[in-house]
Amino acid sequence: MTLPTFAAIVLAAGQGTRMRSARHKVLHPIAGRPMIGHVLAALESLGPATTVLVLGAGREQVEAEVTTAKNLTAVTQAEQLGTGHAVRQAEAALAGFSGAVLILYGDVPLVSPETMRRMLVRLAEPDAPVAVVLGFRPDDAAAYGRIIATPEGTIERMVEYKDASAEERAVTLCNSGLMAVRADDLWRLLGGVGNANAAGEYYLPDIVMLAAGEGRRSAVIEAEAWEVAGVNSRAELAAVEAAWQTRRRARAMAEGATLIAPETVWFSHDTALGRDVTIEPNVVFGPGVTVADGAVIHGFSHIAGAAIGAGAEIGPFARLRPGAEIGETAKVGNFVEVKKARLGKGAKANHLTYLGDAEVGAGANIGAGTITCNYDGFLKYRTNIGVGAFIGSNSALVAPVTIGDGAIVAAGSVVTRDVPAEALTIGRTAQENKPGWATSFRVVMASRNKG
Repeated sequence: MTLPTFAAIVLAAGQGTRMRSARHKVLHPIAGRPMIGHVLAALESLGPATTVLVLGAGREQVEAEVTTAKNLTAVTQAEQLGTGHAVRQAEAALAGFSGAVLILYGDVPLVSPETMRRMLVRLAEPDAPVAVVLGFRPDDAAAYGRIIATPEGTIERMVEYKDASAEERAVTLCNSGLMAVRADDLWRLLGGVGNANAAGEYYLPDIVMLAAGEGRRSAVIEAEAWEVAGVNSRAELAAVEAAWQTRRRARAMAEGATLIAPETVWFSHDTALGRDVTIEPNVVFGPGVTVADGAVIHGFSHIAGAAIGAGAEIGPFARLRPGAEIGETAKVGNFVEVKKARLGKGAKANHLTYLGDAEVGAGANIGAGTITCNYDGFLKYRTNIGVGAFIGSNSALVAPVTIGDGAIVAAGSVVTRDVPAEALTIGRTAQENKPGWATSFRVVMASRNKG
């Protein structure tokens, strides 16, 4: 079924006091992306007509992070009076909109676009439910609100845990709080929601029972518990991260990557791996990494914002920072850091090297201890190393500087001027040997110690 026109309301006004953080709760990251970023990205893939973000304390923090979101309006819930009250804060922003409204939570970050689509499609089916509620069955139902439904998914009753009877608490189908409902029904029914409950709050799910009182039915569809896991504490944040990583590792292996010790590899939300990639233990991927077919990532490497070519070899103990581009069959070895630099096909930097703001030609060899001196305290400058060039160990290339194709830089050189192609440059002071000096030195020092 074609997805109906819809708007979204994302509730993110909670205080997040259990996080004990100066950072707004929904800005804490899962897989390298803020929780609210996961929600908005999933929404954006479905193309909502508009999205209303309901914020409270710390509004300015969240708004600063979502400036690139499309068709987004932020509103404020000044008082925390329940989910029904929070949704009503979006009413003015959606004035004149009569389509479906999808209600989500900024601290429930992993709901997939497919699940959102299923909710909207179910709302548009011929039996026209007033609302579609997303349910789940956790291992421990704990204090979740319960949904009592027919086998076909028609909701007979919904109740908050605080107000549930013992019989109702025994039901395993729980309310995630996520819902799809038509705008006209939403605002009308919310107007009838009261707060005569144990918490004195206005509950969004109450609209389902109000509609039932009018003889109109609502429906429930189910999602996996991990998909609707909410985050209210650091421990829950870690648990959601761990569950996400477990699924992502399984997907990586199913798609043709080898993970030697899967539980030690940490992916970002956008890590892209080719086939026959091998990842050794204790590798961390930050955002913005692509790895082409057949590459090998050795242990204890940290990679972010980098593109790794087919058959390349990284690490162990390598650090690729944003802007690193590693060409086919190139090698970045142990304790090598690369930032905003491109290594051509087959180029090698095997040991103890820093390459920043640089272009390294195909087949070039960078000796141990080499650094590109790219920063003068104010500005950054580039180093260009030609095809097949050889840079001797412990060399400092002071940018801006160009090393020509096939040139050789002698070990221990400080290079401050361009080096022509096929030339040898020696940028160090002349060596002087003083025969017998060491013997005399030791005699003098020994006599001093006796005194």
